[in-house]
Amino acid sequence: MLVFQGFFGIIKIFIIEKDYNFSSKACQYYESPSFLSPFPKYISETFLVYSMFNRFPQKSSPLLSKILRKFYLCSFPCFFSRSASLLTFIFLSAILADDKSILRGLLPKGGNILKQITYSQPDQSPLFRPILRFSIPLMLTGLLQLAYNTADSVVVGRYAGSTSLAAVGATTSIIFLLVTLFNGVSIGTNYLTARYYGAGDQEAISQTVHCSAVLSVILGLMAGVVGILFSTPLLELAGAPMDVLPLSSLYLKIYFLGIPALVAYNFGSAILRAVGDTLYPLIFMIVSGAMNVGLNLLFVIVFHLGVAGVAIATSVSQLLSAVLVIIRLCTINSICRLDLRKIRLYPDKAALMLKIGLSAGIQGIIFSIANVMIQSAVNSFGSAVIAGNSAASGLENFIHTAQNTFYQATITFTSQSLGAKRPRQAVQVFWICMGLTVGLGLVMCVLLRLFQPQLLGIYVKPADDAYEAVMAAGVTRVLAISQFQWIGGMMETACGSIRGLGKTINPTVTTLIGACGLRVIWLYTIFKAVGTIESLYWSYPVSWTLTLVIHIVFLLIYKRQLEALQKGENACAPPV
Repeated sequence: MLVFQGFFGIIKIFIIEKDYNFSSKACQYYESPSFLSPFPKYISETFLVYSMFNRFPQKSSPLLSKILRKFYLCSFPCFFSRSASLLTFIFLSAILADDKSILRGLLPKGGNILKQITYSQPDQSPLFRPILRFSIPLMLTGLLQLAYNTADSVVVGRYAGSTSLAAVGATTSIIFLLVTLFNGVSIGTNYLTARYYGAGDQEAISQTVHCSAVLSVILGLMAGVVGILFSTPLLELAGAPMDVLPLSSLYLKIYFLGIPALVAYNFGSAILRAVGDTLYPLIFMIVSGAMNVGLNLLFVIVFHLGVAGVAIATSVSQLLSAVLVIIRLCTINSICRLDLRKIRLYPDKAALMLKIGLSAGIQGIIFSIANVMIQSAVNSFGSAVIAGNSAASGLENFIHTAQNTFYQATITFTSQSLGAKRPRQAVQVFWICMGLTVGLGLVMCVLLRLFQPQLLGIYVKPADDAYEAVMAAGVTRVLAISQFQWIGGMMETACGSIRGLGKTINPTVTTLIGACGLRVIWLYTIFKAVGTIESLYWSYPVSWTLTLVIHIVFLLIYKRQLEALQKGENACAPPV
């Protein structure tokens, strides 16, 4: 709850005091003895929503009025819940950042006073709706991509047994480790394309697009070769049990046959995202995802191929999505159109993409190394715990993927803002995306907590001999990690803002300290001393919190630079 209260204070200070002008002192904190108890302050925020809606509905947009009413009605029954009023205020703050109206709110005696908020940022365009329009298709795309990856675990767990499920689960961290490095460069592609798109530099965009095509082929082939050659040694290094090692190795080798196609798709979709096209990647994912599910059922149920069947289905689906996104790039009527005759390597653009992208990839690898070590410790508890851990982490990945949408939106909109020389807009992007990240994360974490037995039951049949043990292991992970996933989302959104500013070193160093370093230390100290699976899982929320704090410190430093830009002290965007 202290984290809720701290984040609430940050939202108030930076969204209200920095992004809006006040005709008089806007917030008078603790002007009555109510500060002695945290509850009156949170109750007063609920009354703030109510008073703004009832006193000046004619000055609010229809969207604002509608959402104010909904959130007021939702928060009133939970009057004494800090998290309910916090969620209300977070969404309200994001909406106010887009609303060009004057709102007045008078609160009950003894509460805080918000006298007047006036939107006064003539150099900015409304961003809340564009960010939502950008993010929703992107979120659905990510969830669908995750869904057809999760289909591997669901199908193999229900129709091939818990041992096969454990075999697929043992490969998760290794796949993430290798794929993250090569896909990290796509973040560099997204950043450069968005930056040049915001600046209107058509020649630079064309060079970036065609250089990205070359890099995607090279890096995709490298990822495939590395994954196929070193699948078994990596599994042994991760401590995969001997009873699942052969199946896990087979799954990895087949999976990495399709990695070049996956890398090509990620590069292509990164270019489309940079220019605001998130609808077509969603359509492509729907088509390829449907094929993946159908092939999973065909190969596992009809042909009884087990682990090999789900791996083949995934690789074929990845190939289809890559072909579709390449066709879209070659036929799109836009400055990001791909002309196969112009594909070549531009050293300057490649260097910039690698500088930003490899930094992001290395950051992901640092996370993955720590996760591989954690997975190795999980593997020591046996196949039932591995299966339960795999099922729970599969559910948590849906939360992570949904929140990660705003990480990507932050990078894209921040880059475009700096390319258009609108540094204040970059600050607004951060707070809108942060509010949406926390709000969505809280909702999804609560839903997972409420329906954890039913959701975990998707992965394992009740008739399975290890059903009770697998379910118990899954519930243990959900209780220890899932309810704090929103902190991980905040961490990623803050990181996305830094990357959108063109900074490459700080996020990587921060991850090295906050994620890898802390988790390794935790593994060899606290976990070694306690020895329970719960003590191992607690390393995740602790490392998320530490990394978030470090990101916020850097963002405060960069915020001063953006304020200097806004004052005209520097007409150029910060260098990459």
